Amino acid sequence: MYRKFIAICLSVLLAAAILIVMVVRVWDDLANALAYVQPLFLIPACFICLFAWGVRGSRYQAILTRMQVRISFIFGVACIFISQTVNLIVPARLGDLIRVVLLKHDYDATISQGLSSIVVERVFDIISVAILGLCAVVFVLNVPPWIRMLLIIPLVLGGIFFLVLLITGTVRTKNKYVQYILTMLDEMRKASLTPRSALILGATSILIWILDTLICYLVAVMFRQEIPFEVVLLAVVAGNLVKAVPLTPGGVGTYEFALAVIFELAGTAPAVSTLIAVIDHLIKNGITLIGGALSILYLGDWVIPELSASIKKRLRDE
Repeated sequence: MYRKFIAICLSVLLAAAILIVMVVRVWDDLANALAYVQPLFLIPACFICLFAWGVRGSRYQAILTRMQVRISFIFGVACIFISQTVNLIVPARLGDLIRVVLLKHDYDATISQGLSSIVVERVFDIISVAILGLCAVVFVLNVPPWIRMLLIIPLVLGGIFFLVLLITGTVRTKNKYVQYILTMLDEMRKASLTPRSALILGATSILIWILDTLICYLVAVMFRQEIPFEVVLLAVVAGNLVKAVPLTPGGVGTYEFALAVIFELAGTAPAVSTLIAVIDHLIKNGITLIGGALSILYLGDWVIPELSASIKKRLRDE
């Protein structure tokens, strides 16, 4: 328990340290960068962010429907809002596991169904992000080799994932632990390997990350920057792939650093690059926190005690 608490403190300190270093490095130029800001662009950015959450909820609903768990659209959005809110508080993406509790309470879903739905969602997220990144690389010159590798690795892992789903389709065993894994793989297969489900999940995943990029693009426009959309796309892709490594809660710090690096490589001033990265993540995390709070109110008073007990159990057991 204490080791996990120390790990949380260290991850929070790491996030704070990264942000502090980024801001201190450009401190003298921040006033000039802020002088050109056009705050009205925050309004469409926030509306697009809300719409993206709706698409996420619809995608999650589609995944669970294929697993014979029929949730409402609002519950799907609320479920993701709450799990992502918890991810902003604790590291290692423990918030994702909160969905298992929510699904079991409201829809009597099994643990395997809850876990399988999360895996399918994450796999499509990572693959679609990598595909968009590779498309952006074609139009962006002088891309560092590490970025290309960052994009190729998820595609390789995604290919292995789907290959495993295909291979294990006919495997049968009496070992209960192996059978549990095979049950999860079968649920993932039903959710993602039919042509219709693959098309729906693929299209919605691509849409989600294009909307995510559009938010960042509007933030750049807010600072009167003419950054090509493909550069912004590459920056957001790199930020989210780095964010997938659970070093800090919600990827705070690491996400901003990745975005700022890409923008600076593309010729944007360091102070402006830092502000775009920080404000972009502030918009997304701010709406996540507000949505998470409203979702808890929507689902009822039972949520907070259950979330607290679940988090404490995870911190104690893992």
